[in-house]
Amino acid sequence: MRVERVDAVTPAHVAAISRFLPQLHADARQLSLAQLHEVVSAPGTTLLVARDATGDVVGMLTLVVYPTPSKLLSLIEDVVVDKPSRGQGFGEALVAEALRLAGDLGASQTDLLSHDRRAAAIRLYQRAGFERFETNVFRYVHRPGK
Repeated sequence: MRVERVDAVTPAHVAAISRFLPQLHADARQLSLAQLHEVVSAPGTTLLVARDATGDVVGMLTLVVYPTPSKLLSLIEDVVVDKPSRGQGFGEALVAEALRLAGDLGASQTDLLSHDRRAAAIRLYQRAGFERFETNVFRYVHRPGK
């Protein structure tokens, strides 16, 4: 098992990630090479992938590190491991590497959101040291044409 940062996007990355995204979000977009390149080249954004012993991409995570006037923050998004590869430590390895990178960059905290229905993911985050933080989350959904 290894976790690596994606610096140069390949069609194999797009194929693997396109397979994972519907496992994460029922309404996941179809991902193109150009869109994935945009993610990888965005300032402060790191795309990590996990590879199994054969070299196949079996999981991913997006880390975003960003400055605010008060501190440097980080956010973990899109953590997903392909169903056949779950329970083998890939998710833990991805989260550990993201936390290491965020800390090395000077982030004072790392946040992530997870739905209550993702019990296994919540257990993973708690094992990694995340604590449930009571807050009000407000979201505005942008709808084209409105």
